[in-house]
Amino acid sequence: MAQIFERSSNALARMSLVLTGLITIALGVTLDQLQRSPWVTRQGQRPDQPVPFSHKHHVQGLGLQCQYCHTTVEKSSYAGIPPTKTCINCHAQIWTNAQLLEPVRASWATGQSLAWTRVHDLPDYVYFSHEIHVNKGLGCSTCHGRVDQMPLMYKENTLYMNWCINCHRNPEKYVRPRDQVFNMAYEAPSNQEELGQKLVAEYHIQSLTDCYTCHR
Repeated sequence: MAQIFERSSNALARMSLVLTGLITIALGVTLDQLQRSPWVTRQGQRPDQPVPFSHKHHVQGLGLQCQYCHTTVEKSSYAGIPPTKTCINCHAQIWTNAQLLEPVRASWATGQSLAWTRVHDLPDYVYFSHEIHVNKGLGCSTCHGRVDQMPLMYKENTLYMNWCINCHRNPEKYVRPRDQVFNMAYEAPSNQEELGQKLVAEYHIQSLTDCYTCHR
């Protein structure tokens, strides 16, 4: 009985299977890298805001503390967005006619809140508490980066689950003294591991990695 396929067909079939496997792996790696790229995570992107508020000017230049605007960061899960009145406290006296601040004046006059675009916006199925992290010695810059050096706010880290889990598994690498939580220029000392272990014990920090911690 005559052969339908040439002997070389076996080699071609094997090559096709190997090539298909390699393409599948390459596609998976590409999609994984794409998912972690700034195009998806929005790291480094500066969304349009109703007013181009500069943290660098207000924090580094004028010395405002985080808590002045984010009033509930130490006592609530939500750090808080400052109401227009917080802006007017100063801008009723300085830059009173600046075109840049017209949306602020309009908001104050009409009582209509400014529609800020959230830069660090976790999915609704994720529970996060600023209060517990701040009071356990986690600094603002650990998650948000050097906000005091940002003329316009952007997201420093991915905020992906694996990024959070790395800290939950090894909190001693990131915890700092409570009086340094709002210090943007804080740098971990050379003995961070020793200090971290001491603070973890002192602050009663648990290494919480079960799903219920964040997905309630």
